[in-house]
Amino acid sequence: MPRRRDEMVPDAEFRSYYGQPVIKPPIWHEPHMPTYLYLGGLSGAASTMAAVARLSGDRRLEFSSRLIAFAGGTAGAAFLVAELGRPERFLNMLRVFKTSSPMSVGSWTLAAQGGLTAVGAASAVTGVLPLVGDAASLASGVTGTLMATYTAVLLADTAVPIWHEGRRELPFLFAGSAMASAGGMAMLTTPRAQAGPARAATVLGAAVETAAGAIMERRLGMLSEPYHSGKAGRLMRASRVLTAGGGLLAAVAGRSRALTALSGLAVTAGALCTRFAVLEAGRVSAVDPKYTVVPQRERLDAGRPASVPGR
Repeated sequence: MPRRRDEMVPDAEFRSYYGQPVIKPPIWHEPHMPTYLYLGGLSGAASTMAAVARLSGDRRLEFSSRLIAFAGGTAGAAFLVAELGRPERFLNMLRVFKTSSPMSVGSWTLAAQGGLTAVGAASAVTGVLPLVGDAASLASGVTGTLMATYTAVLLADTAVPIWHEGRRELPFLFAGSAMASAGGMAMLTTPRAQAGPARAATVLGAAVETAAGAIMERRLGMLSEPYHSGKAGRLMRASRVLTAGGGLLAAVAGRSRALTALSGLAVTAGALCTRFAVLEAGRVSAVDPKYTVVPQRERLDAGRPASVPGR
């Protein structure tokens, strides 16, 4: 009498994928993509700062923030096009609008942000159509909030383990980093006597970024290993030192030109290191199968459903 199939085939003990990656690693390039992530966040946070300055009547800070938002958005778009390879690829992403797709929402947000910041900056420089420029600046405060965080959502909506499992904290990490870098740039381009709000934004942004990073790494447990070793670890450590140091300098800078400059440069460098570290950690966690397999087995053993990107 033939044996049943379940008697002939033993239970498989899946422990690895023969040493091969379970998922494809991200193919984004350096310095194009991490620099775009930084510049997009900078533009978004600066737009929000400009809108707040307009509502509070701080015209000098608003002027600086409008120009920072436009410059960051324009340079960021150039890096994105360089990443895509051909400009028409970005235009193709605007053929449809899907609220369920972070890439689609982000593409339209970037397009709106670019147009609004261009109008706001042109009006601020030329003095032409000030009401239109003010309206565009206020509207860019809304798109700017999205710009400062959507790239984190874009990363978290992938199957890359360290990004997807860090989806709760990544938006706060990127938002804090964007706020700190926008505040730092505003400190460098605004007279020190009028840069108080920019210094406050730098301090708050540095604190949010530092706290979000610490909470994320603690919650990720074993998955956070790439943030502590290799290239990603070195970049993340540099980011912590630069961001925290820049925030502290901003808090005590006052009217000191040297401390203001050091603070602005430190938080800017820290924000760049954060983006490079996050992308490098994503590559490491995608290439090593244990970062995909071990969390899945732990969820299965605990009887919890799998976490699926996009759901």
